[in-house]
Amino acid sequence: MQVKLCGAVGGRLGTLVGLGRSGSAVLPLPGCLLYTRTGSAPHLTHDTLQTVGGVPVVVQLTLPTLAEIHEVLEEYKEGAAKFIGMPDKVLYCSLHDPVTPCPSGYNTNKTVSLWGSSGRMEITASKFMDMQRAIQPDCFQCISDGDTIAGEAGRKRVKKSVDRSLSFLDACLQILEKSPELQRSVMFGAIEGGDILEERLRSARETAKRPVGGFLLDGFQGCAMAKETKLKLIASVTAELPEDKPRLIHGVGKPDEVLECIERGVDIFESFFPFQVTERGCALVFSYDCHPDPEATVFMQNGAQDLENNGAEEDQGGISKADPEMTPFEICLKDKRYQDDFGPVLEGCMCYCCQRHTRAYVHHLLVTNELLAGVLLMMHNFQHYFSFFSAIRDALRDNKLDQLKECVFRQALQNPADAKPGP
Repeated sequence: MQVKLCGAVGGRLGTLVGLGRSGSAVLPLPGCLLYTRTGSAPHLTHDTLQTVGGVPVVVQLTLPTLAEIHEVLEEYKEGAAKFIGMPDKVLYCSLHDPVTPCPSGYNTNKTVSLWGSSGRMEITASKFMDMQRAIQPDCFQCISDGDTIAGEAGRKRVKKSVDRSLSFLDACLQILEKSPELQRSVMFGAIEGGDILEERLRSARETAKRPVGGFLLDGFQGCAMAKETKLKLIASVTAELPEDKPRLIHGVGKPDEVLECIERGVDIFESFFPFQVTERGCALVFSYDCHPDPEATVFMQNGAQDLENNGAEEDQGGISKADPEMTPFEICLKDKRYQDDFGPVLEGCMCYCCQRHTRAYVHHLLVTNELLAGVLLMMHNFQHYFSFFSAIRDALRDNKLDQLKECVFRQALQNPADAKPGP
C-alpha cells in the first residue's frame, strides 16, 4: 500500500495503490471510506447500495459492532469480507464507531474500552489482535488510548495516552509479525496527544519510526477542541509524516472541516456524516460547484430559492429548536413546507431518489415513519457526499480549491433553516 501524489497545490491529490488482497484496488485521494454498521451500509441492502454512484472501494468496519460476533467469525475462519457479502471490497477496521459516543475514563495501561449495543467491552492488545485475526481486514487501526478530551485532560494524562498508545502499537506489531492470517493486512498507527502540540509531535515521530502502513489522526472528533488549535495540530502532525503513507482522520465529516483538513495534508475521511444527516430526516443540498463566474453560480443556486424562502421566517425557530445538530449543508424534509413540494430533493442530482421521487413524497414517508424514508435519504446523501469528494479532486487538479472553499464556506455561514439547494 502506497500513496502516489500528483503534485497539486493546496492538498495531496493522488491515489492510494496496492489495496486489497490482490493489491489491484485503488482509492483516489483525497477520498473517503464507506461507513457501515456490522458491515452493512445503514438503511441499504447490497442491491440498493449498487445504485449509489461513486461508492468508495474501501469499506469501514467498526470494531464494537464486530466484537459482538467475534466468536462467530473465529469459527467461520474465512474473514469478515466474505461473511458480510463484500468479498471484492477493501476492508478497514476502526477501533470505535464515529457515531457512537465513548464515555471517558475507562481506559487503563493494559486495556481499552469499546462501547457497543451490549455495553462496555474491555480489550487488551492480545484480545484486540485475536479479533483482527478473525476479521482479517485489509487494514486496521491499532488499539490506542484516545481518551483525551480537550480542556478536560491535563498534560500528565495526555502524556500517558501517548505512552500507552505506543506501548499498544509495539505489542500489536509483534503479534502481527507472528500472525499468518494477517500477513497481508496493514496496520495504521494512531497519533494521539490531545491538544498539546509537543505530545502530538512526539506521538507522530515515534509512530513514524514503527513499520506501520499508514497513520490515523485520532482525538479530533467533536467540538471540545478549539478550531484554531485543531487545525494547527493537524498541520504540525502531518508535516512530521512520510509522504508515501496515507493519513486518515476520524470524526471529521462536515464539508467545510473536510476542506480545511485536506489543506493541511489529510488524505482519507469517514462517511458517517451522511448517515447522521439521514437520521435527522434531512437531505444534503450544499453546492460544491466552484464556477468562476459568481453570477452564474447564483443563477444555478436559484432553482428552489424562492420556495426555500417561503415560510423560512415562520419555521426557522422550530427547525433550530427541534434539531440543534442540523448544519447549514442540509434541509429538513420533515418540515411542513415540503408537503406540497413536488420537485426533486435536489435539482440536478442524478441519484435514484432525486430521479424518481419528490420532496413531498419523502416528507410523507418521514412523517408516517416509513422505513423507505431512510433508504431514499441514505441513497441521496451518500451519493451527494461521494460526489463532493470527486469535486474536491477536480478542484485540486484544476487549481480551483480556493473557489471551492469560498463556495462551501459561504454556505457554512448560513442558518440551517435558510439552507438553499445548490448543484
